[in-house]
Amino acid sequence: MRFVSNLPCATKEEEHVTVPMSDGTLLSARIWRPTSSDTEPVPAVLEYIPYRKRDLTSVRDSIHHPYIAGHGYACVRVDLRGTGESQGVLRDEYLEQEQRDAEDILAWLADQPWCDGATGMMGISWGAFAALQVAARQPPSLRAIAISSFTDDRYADDMHYMGGALLSDNLAEAGTMFAYATCPPDPALVGDEWRAMWHERMENTRPWILQWLRHQRRDDYWRHASVCEDYQAVRCPVLASSGWADGYSNAVTRLLGNLDVPRKGLIGPWSHKFPHLGEPGPAIGYLQELVRWWDHWLKGVDNGVMDGPMLQAWMQESVPPSTSYEQRPGRWVGEPSWPSPHIEPRTHPLTRHRIGAPGEAPSHGESGPDEAMTIQSPLSVGQFGGKWASYNAPPDLPYDQREEDGGSLVFDSDLLTEQVEILGSPTVELELSVSEPIATVVARLSDVSPDGPATRVTYGILNLTHRDGTGAPEVLEPGRRYRATVQLNGVAQVFPPGHRIRLSLSTSYWPLAWPPPRPVMLSVHEGTSSLTLPVRPVGEPDELPQKPFGEPEGTQPLINTQLVAPEGSWEVSRDLVKYKSVLEILKDRGVVRHEDIGLDVGLRAYERYDAIADDFTSVSGESAWTMRFRRDDWNVRVETRTVLRCSETEFFINATLDGYEGHRRVFSRTWNETLPRDGL
Repeated sequence: MRFVSNLPCATKEEEHVTVPMSDGTLLSARIWRPTSSDTEPVPAVLEYIPYRKRDLTSVRDSIHHPYIAGHGYACVRVDLRGTGESQGVLRDEYLEQEQRDAEDILAWLADQPWCDGATGMMGISWGAFAALQVAARQPPSLRAIAISSFTDDRYADDMHYMGGALLSDNLAEAGTMFAYATCPPDPALVGDEWRAMWHERMENTRPWILQWLRHQRRDDYWRHASVCEDYQAVRCPVLASSGWADGYSNAVTRLLGNLDVPRKGLIGPWSHKFPHLGEPGPAIGYLQELVRWWDHWLKGVDNGVMDGPMLQAWMQESVPPSTSYEQRPGRWVGEPSWPSPHIEPRTHPLTRHRIGAPGEAPSHGESGPDEAMTIQSPLSVGQFGGKWASYNAPPDLPYDQREEDGGSLVFDSDLLTEQVEILGSPTVELELSVSEPIATVVARLSDVSPDGPATRVTYGILNLTHRDGTGAPEVLEPGRRYRATVQLNGVAQVFPPGHRIRLSLSTSYWPLAWPPPRPVMLSVHEGTSSLTLPVRPVGEPDELPQKPFGEPEGTQPLINTQLVAPEGSWEVSRDLVKYKSVLEILKDRGVVRHEDIGLDVGLRAYERYDAIADDFTSVSGESAWTMRFRRDDWNVRVETRTVLRCSETEFFINATLDGYEGHRRVFSRTWNETLPRDGL
């Protein structure tokens, strides 16, 4: 990244500004704006998240907010109610209170003497969720949003219930927010009030997993703030981006296809990162794109920002399997609209372990068209599946799929004689039967090189009790035939000549997804099952220059000193005496000194996922966090731990929260709760 200091506007920073909410609660804001805005008001751009602007996001914030401010905007970074130095308690994600607070903030911004009354919202992940959800509420000052790594569907396309199946990231994210929501404010800003604010948070926070497991169906809890329920509610322009390695690779194209406002889409090779910080690379000059976006929609500059393709996507070339990539080779392609007229859905019949050619008549086994192919996957399938949403730290992408394929039903194409490129969401149509009333089917698409390694390209999960898509699970009748469609995540991928395309079906994918109560025998019937690929013909013009984006740039980041080295690991182990399999994930940032505020911060996150043999009730997941803050004689830490286990009919949640001042524990609470399984 190129760091720049010579920007069009001189800026100033206000580190701690309190913004009053309608109920009297004060939220804490950090503001960067042009010095000239004292007399020449400018538009304001809001980023609104719960991740502690004073320390944990301060380095990232210092790269892009001063940069945008230096181009003539007031950039405002607000911590949600109950986080950082903001008063109150953060009880859950995307609540009505959170959105009302955002409307209060936007109204406050529009009323400031240094703001000209026009506002925008930007962010990644939670900040993008917030911007999209608030846009649907149509606050009067909000003129445009720019969002990265988000979804419009909180239930089925977030870390909760993919295809109606419980994701382990449901537990992991709940553990993350259990820790973030119980951290103390900084006494350097809030004074002696810090201890009372901290204890209020600890006393009123419950493990979020308890709420999320009480809503295992697509009910009003998830419909709230899911913009897919009413796309027409969004009336302002939208710049939407994400990455193919992220868990949020689907919502960009859904917004392009369903909104009727000015909109642009951008999907790169990235994990859960802003495009200017994108990993795997190449990262792009996203901040320059943001400035152009804001100039057009907040200042009325006729700069051609809406010219060119509606969607720009990174067409990924074939690579060997790896849990991490520095760069993904490929090229940018452009689509004029979405759905794109360039994309041709090609349906391939699934015959006996083959992906047939489009239009090919299915070949049947000796028993004729009713013959079925069967699989009962072991719990080991999925241990090389990576994270639902890659953060690229520690390496968390899927590894070579050949071992996973040993417990799967595999279909291979013939050797490709010419290059095949896909862009969009593949689908698998299955005529199937199962041996149990609750069953899951997982579909993985891989690029198989001539020497054998299989690189997972995309995947999809369907809890078959959710096969009709209504959100109300219906158990299956063992042995009865059903039709089900599994939608795979969106992707852009090149399959070279000499390679094969592989479809793998499994009945478990642990620990990425929680398994059904019992092992399942899946029977896939020949003749009417198929794979549909969204093919982009190789000769189709890319409609973009070879380098459509500038190099990444931003302002000089704040200086931190690494006092204790970080650690990261991703370890799979198997005990062949006790038949126990374990995945352990460690993400430890060590201890970092924030030199500008003299604060030492430590963060350690640990996840563990266990299973014994093929006992589907033996699976368990654990998320444990330690967060430390120290300055002079102020020394506090929060420790949280959440463990999820199950029987065939119930989930068991055990959680602890401990708060410490120095070596003295000043708060402790334990939760032990049982919740019924509802079609899971």
